[in-house]
Amino acid sequence: MTLDSTQGVKDASPQDSNPLFQATGSLPPNPFPTNQTTPFWRTELHELNDHRSTTELPELCDVLIVGSGYSGASLAYHLVQSYGDEPLPSIVMLEARQACSGATSRNGGHVKPSPYFTFPQMAELYGVDAAVELAEFELLNVLAVKDLVEKEQIACDYQLTRACDAMLVQSHADQVTAAYKKMQASGVSCIRQVQYTGPRDAEQISGVKGALCCFTFPAAHLWPYKLVMHLLSLVVAKGVNLQTTTPVTSVSKDPESEQFWVVETPRGKIKAKKIVYATNGYTGYIAPQYSEKIIPIRGICSRIVCPGPAPHLPNTYSVRIGHKASDYLIPRADGSIVVGGAKPYLLHDPELWYNVVDDTKIVEPAREHFEGYMQKHFRGWENSGAYTDRVWSGIQAYTTDLVPHVGEVPEKPGQFIMGGFNGHGMPNILLTAKALASMVKEGKPFEEVGLPRVFKTTKERLEDERNLISR
Repeated sequence: MTLDSTQGVKDASPQDSNPLFQATGSLPPNPFPTNQTTPFWRTELHELNDHRSTTELPELCDVLIVGSGYSGASLAYHLVQSYGDEPLPSIVMLEARQACSGATSRNGGHVKPSPYFTFPQMAELYGVDAAVELAEFELLNVLAVKDLVEKEQIACDYQLTRACDAMLVQSHADQVTAAYKKMQASGVSCIRQVQYTGPRDAEQISGVKGALCCFTFPAAHLWPYKLVMHLLSLVVAKGVNLQTTTPVTSVSKDPESEQFWVVETPRGKIKAKKIVYATNGYTGYIAPQYSEKIIPIRGICSRIVCPGPAPHLPNTYSVRIGHKASDYLIPRADGSIVVGGAKPYLLHDPELWYNVVDDTKIVEPAREHFEGYMQKHFRGWENSGAYTDRVWSGIQAYTTDLVPHVGEVPEKPGQFIMGGFNGHGMPNILLTAKALASMVKEGKPFEEVGLPRVFKTTKERLEDERNLISR
């Protein structure tokens, strides 16, 4: 069984026939290759890129955060903020490679909520109330990021705008429109943020050639690496011990004390009272109970540039060519365009994307997808001379039940997780980290921290044998 974004559960799916989708508990070897592709976002490296706060690992710490991407940095920031002028507990952050070198620095720079498109499938799976919670939470995150950027004066090119989803296939456009109108009729709150344009004006309003309808709603775009590195610089200045190129190889209970977990690395071990897994697609390597539930998924992204002035694009965009073939893009102030997707070049062969942690390679036919992309799809770009400047890959994390795992790890007191954001981390992570920080610091139960109910990681979810990943 899989999910279609507009029709709920469907019968035909890759999982039913391809053994790659069957839960095996096996993960690919060598999760952290060193010669990964270079995304545009990492062309201006921060001084903390290879930082180690101390020459040696500390022997003990109160809180150990594994991962220095958006999740790890946001959690550390909110933890530090929550203590104010109080003495800060010892906080250590371990990063397997360079600071913010994983998914956050490889995404499309899009802070794009989903107030309507995924609503039907979430309502089908978890009920209307839960679906509303998910949509509203993502909308809140867009503004929360804005508030953070303004408060901390973060130079990350944050731009509050609107997203425009353009539908190019009639059957898909009809289904999405019908679902939208059904949401309107039901009066769910999140749909108020969405503006629909029908077939008569869709191409003119969106600027996308062949658009049969389009939907716009609040969104933002930014330079994700700069956002995260600024947060890391703030927490390191406050005393958080950042250790790059220090992969965690195992976590076990301290045989000498019930108070600590023992974290093994190639540089030695460190004992921690509390551990937070902010490792997204790599979680299963060190928290094996998630190896069949949080699946690493390879994605492809690119940067397109113009030799001269670029035609103006007022929004961010998704160009949806059917149920599963969609691209997403943002315009940048320098005139370049960051475009991700190219799914038709991946989906035919799950070995190219499913359970993949190798971000050193590009699926070469996907590179062709981005050549002439703007000229093909956008009005006014025909003579722009736009060309592909670079293409890179990155590892996302999809969950088998399509919602993140957040909270205290079942049957592992003192271990916490936030991961598996299904390619939608940017409009979820900041407020998720704030909520999780209160759980880590104050021991608050999940139900009291304001997260969508379906985020809670539970034993029941870990035992659920469904795999709804279909991309």
